[in-house]
Amino acid sequence: MVGSALVRRFQRESGVTLLLRTHRELDLTSQAAVNAFYAAEKPDAAIIAAARVGGIHANSTYPAEFLRDNLAIAVNTIHGAYRAGVRSVLFLGSSCIYPKFAPQPMPEDCLLSGSLEPTNEAYAIAKISGLKLCQSYRRQYGVRYHSVMPTNLYGQGDNYHLQNSHVLPALLRRFHEAKEAGLPEVVAWGTGSPRREFLYVDDLADACAFLLQLANPPDWINVGTGTDVTIRELTEMVAAITGFKGRIVWDPSKPDGTPRKLLDVTRLTALGWRARVGLHDGIEKTYASFLAEQAAGTLRT
Repeated sequence: MVGSALVRRFQRESGVTLLLRTHRELDLTSQAAVNAFYAAEKPDAAIIAAARVGGIHANSTYPAEFLRDNLAIAVNTIHGAYRAGVRSVLFLGSSCIYPKFAPQPMPEDCLLSGSLEPTNEAYAIAKISGLKLCQSYRRQYGVRYHSVMPTNLYGQGDNYHLQNSHVLPALLRRFHEAKEAGLPEVVAWGTGSPRREFLYVDDLADACAFLLQLANPPDWINVGTGTDVTIRELTEMVAAITGFKGRIVWDPSKPDGTPRKLLDVTRLTALGWRARVGLHDGIEKTYASFLAEQAAGTLRT
């Protein structure tokens, strides 16, 4: 999803040549394969958007894979870039790098100030390692390697697997299928009380383009909207947009995760960038993409 949004954004940028590989063409968990790619293509800049990702269920079920694969991707792509003389690297992290009970909104400097959320600790540790690797290469070697910490992302090309996807695409699929089947109710996880921030993926791509143009970007910076909603509010919004008319039943035996995750975007705002797509409009766009991808047989499930 993120990679596709970045391609859409940089295809509009004059003087930019995109060097693209699919997962099948380039295994980023292989240092040899990554080194060969860098040596052959000799890029000026690399955006590290690839990752093994998922929601609470996937993170809790496969912590070994989430830690192993994401560590390998970070080390291989960042170290490989340095060995190949790549001048600029932008590494994409995640808001889950911050402590479970971080101050809200979460500023960049609260990193490593407390314990992580257990349900996504493995993924967070891998992303912190990538961030710190970029920071260390920059400090030691003077290269412009830096990171962005996006909030929860959604949009065109998302993963709609009912167990392994993130909350928003999972809700979109569940309510769509419930509407199509004429079901009287949908069961939602948890209490609905946690608060979450959501960023339309094309806004993230625009922020990356903005940051790559800076001569001296921060080592890492938050990218979000600066606003959040409860999971209950999000669920009701998705139900309305998909046209589901039944009841929503909450299952408090399921985990809520972190109570609140809202990024402090003061630094990015001060640099001159703001998100443009509001949550309601973004969900409408995403649902339209869902229907188009489903009709075309390209929906990721």
